Amino acid sequence: MKKIIVACGSGVATSQTVASKIKKLLDERKVKAEVEAVDIKSIRTYIKQADVYVAITKPKETYPIPVVDGIAFLTGIGMERELQKLIDAVTKNKGETTWMYCKRLSITC
Repeated sequence: MKKIIVACGSGVATSQTVASKIKKLLDERKVKAEVEAVDIKSIRTYIKQADVYVAITKPKETYPIPVVDGIAFLTGIGMERELQKLIDAVTKNKGETTWMYCKRLSITC
């Protein structure tokens, strides 16, 4: 099963709120994925095991997996667009590299 991690800049309360919302939205659309709120201080460890990173704050570095804007899930502004990026990421074509996937969707990885 694909894994989505959610992290904010100061702890896990906001991350947990966004993770719960994402899980609910994915379940409503019958998209299977594990969604986990994580501590930003441990992001490098979690990135290694994840397929997508939902960032509540602007990432200070680049990652080898797709990064989705988590603020959209708090404000609702642009949420459908970010949700679609998330769905596309967890349903990435078999054999498609992350680079090919990101280029196809025109997203930052």
